[in-house]
Amino acid sequence: MIEIKNLNYTYRVSGKHAVQNLSFTIEKGEVFGLLGPSGAGKTTTQRLVIGLLSGYQGSVKIMGTERSAYKKEFFEEIGIAFDFPNLYLKLTAKENLDLLSSYYKNKRYDSLELLEKVGLLPDKDKKVQDFSKGMKMRLNFIRSLMHDPKILFFDEPTSGLDPVNAKIIKDMILELKSEGKTIFLTTHNMTVAEQLCDRVAFMVDGKIPVIDAPKQLMIEYGDKVVNITSGAKESEQKHSFKLDHIGTDHQFIELIQSGTVRTIHSKEATLEEVFIRLTGKELI
Repeated sequence: MIEIKNLNYTYRVSGKHAVQNLSFTIEKGEVFGLLGPSGAGKTTTQRLVIGLLSGYQGSVKIMGTERSAYKKEFFEEIGIAFDFPNLYLKLTAKENLDLLSSYYKNKRYDSLELLEKVGLLPDKDKKVQDFSKGMKMRLNFIRSLMHDPKILFFDEPTSGLDPVNAKIIKDMILELKSEGKTIFLTTHNMTVAEQLCDRVAFMVDGKIPVIDAPKQLMIEYGDKVVNITSGAKESEQKHSFKLDHIGTDHQFIELIQSGTVRTIHSKEATLEEVFIRLTGKELI
């Protein structure tokens, strides 16, 4: 669905080389995450793919066609929700959705149906200027779905949301994936990436040093050990065993057979630990 080859972009005013020789693909029905700290080039990359920035070097193909060759019909195929919602503040929530829907040929959702999905139906007639940031984020998210696009671009989709509403958005993203939608999201939240993404690309200083499935990265760069706690809560004991030859480790076997094991965990790295190890950068 998306094919990037040798993509480069330099901001004219600042001269900053924001994107440097990026190459990656995103398959149909995939949730692909571009991960990195602020200023890494994530949003710039998304905006180049969407077409909000021009003058790039390299190739950006969407559904087999170079991005620069698309006309306005391209926007019938994509949905966009940025980190900073750009809504009509003087209009109500329902009016925002209905107005946006009128711009497109494709029709699928009723505005009230989408408002109900994200818990905003009771606020449908409230002006958006009176919404909290979290309410605006949820409205902005569903606004991107109104015309049933094939490809969705989300920039920090759970930013500013409490855990309950963040889960609503994450569940909707997984539902869209199950419908065959292609989703390209950017985030510095590694938990969100781990929960949602089929593959992730780490981005730092405009470059991508690694692309892989989150689980694979966590296993590959984790410690190959098993940690066990045993005994009563008041006198808990901790044990660590190397995974190599664990099946023939008599101490491990005896502990398992003792019936005193309370917890057992392999020691995968967190996605954030992997990111710091591979890039040397903190996620801020």
